[in-house]
Amino acid sequence: MKALAEAGVKVDLVAGRGMGVASAMLAALDGGTRLWQPSGAWSGPRASRLYGWRLPWRVVGWALSLSFFVLAIPVLVQVIAALLYPLAYIVQLSGLDRDGRVAGLFVETIAATFNHTLFAQVIPRVAVLSLLGAALFLAGEYVLRVRSRGRRRVEGRPWWIALGSPLDAQPAVRHFAQALWSGPASGGGRSADRHELSRRFVEMIGDGLGQPGSAELLFVVHDLDTRRDLVFAALQDTWRRRFFAEDADGVRASEVIDLLGPGRDLAMDGLSAALAVPLAAEPHPITFPLEGAWRGETHLVADRPEALVRLLEEVSAAGAEQVILVSAASPLSGPHGLASRRADPRAWLGQAIAGHESASVRDASTAFFDRFTSVYHVQPVHNPLGPFDLAGVHDARSDRHAVLGELVRRGYDDAYAQFIVPVVGGSADGLEPAAPSSSSAPVVDDLPLT
Repeated sequence: MKALAEAGVKVDLVAGRGMGVASAMLAALDGGTRLWQPSGAWSGPRASRLYGWRLPWRVVGWALSLSFFVLAIPVLVQVIAALLYPLAYIVQLSGLDRDGRVAGLFVETIAATFNHTLFAQVIPRVAVLSLLGAALFLAGEYVLRVRSRGRRRVEGRPWWIALGSPLDAQPAVRHFAQALWSGPASGGGRSADRHELSRRFVEMIGDGLGQPGSAELLFVVHDLDTRRDLVFAALQDTWRRRFFAEDADGVRASEVIDLLGPGRDLAMDGLSAALAVPLAAEPHPITFPLEGAWRGETHLVADRPEALVRLLEEVSAAGAEQVILVSAASPLSGPHGLASRRADPRAWLGQAIAGHESASVRDASTAFFDRFTSVYHVQPVHNPLGPFDLAGVHDARSDRHAVLGELVRRGYDDAYAQFIVPVVGGSADGLEPAAPSSSSAPVVDDLPLT
């Protein structure tokens, strides 16, 4: 986005899914600098702590770890003593321990582990108290989840209701909502009411449509209850009437949400749903307006990694004819590119999501080759980071630690190398577009571009 701004490329429509929704919402308000600047959303330590383990999982994990460690103390002491005993024996044979103090220390240590007070009272009590504390916490969490307002009724085993999904998406929602409201045009949206924040955001979108730097907005999330995608859009009147036109069966009206109309209160809900990683995070409950197709129902909504095809379909329906497709997925490589599998549940989930996203990029590139006049793809040649490697990861191919900031900077370079220089004809200094030639790629004109 920084490279496009420098090169003077006018973007009329920004669209996204998943984490791309946060970037699209910022870009629609001409707030791209809040993404790439040193104090932006992708800089600093806060970005590395997004999508941590939810509190119930952390409490249960720490309780089990403490209980296991306490119960294992006698065995651990004896194992350590047995491993160090040859050293004590050598010291005694060498004459350095003629009085046998070192050997006696080992004997006393082993005997202490079988002390009646420690072995029969302290260790079991600590283990039981840690497990009891975790059980009481889960009981309280169960009551809160069952009786909390604004949620759908939850059924199932009590422990699964209390635990819920393992990862917490709320820090990511708060992080990007804060970035969204930190600009001078936001007026400091500090209200806790997400409907009020949504209306304020929609007002800024509506006021900026057609103005330099602003853009139309479109993003896609997935409704788990209806098993269909929901499309949120804020479009100019030129395309709005056709985009939201009802079909004969009325299916279209149940899938599209006009952010400038009845869906003006749902913008922040859409952001929360887009950042809810499927399976890993809790789906977000969205309550539809009474005048809408769902008559005030509350549905559970989350992201869908394979929704890129649907996103491009809606982008075409919104009038876009040229598309810049930005993806963090690396191109498919040939043989001899395998790497060892990381033994980390977050890494396993991230690998699956990255695979789904990479496949959806390929599907979208082939499914819409004739829908648009031009489709330009910007992607990293090599990306060792998975969706949850926000704190960085060791890159086995280069034998070094790769960090998120490096990937962001690489996106700037890739935009110039893969789009601006060969297509627009610009340079690192943001030159004017070069004149087209018979052998060069088409030059971006004033057609709607996303």
